[in-house]
Amino acid sequence: MFKNIEDFQKFSKEQLDVATESASTLSKNVQAIVTEASDYSKKSFESSTTLIEKLLGAKTIESAIQIQSDYAKTSYDAFLAQSSKFGELYTNLAKEAFKPIETAVAKAQASVK
Repeated sequence: MFKNIEDFQKFSKEQLDVATESASTLSKNVQAIVTEASDYSKKSFESSTTLIEKLLGAKTIESAIQIQSDYAKTSYDAFLAQSSKFGELYTNLAKEAFKPIETAVAKAQASVK
């Protein structure tokens, strides 16, 4: 596989570059996920606060029930949309993190043949 020390050093450098690129991609994608989770938490807290204010201002039980029903519906829709977005972020994380590794493995397999 390695004919001399230079080949081994070149291979080691390539593997280190792949690991560094993969870690960098992983870090970038995790940061995007954390930012998205933080934004969603902030929006959720704000909508809950708005709900409480509306409920405190409700004049009748019927209006309070309607306010709660509307909140539940919009919260559920927002949750589904956010879940889909998180799914996309995690899928991108996996694809991008393993792309450099797949390339390195393919290159290593080609050099063995």
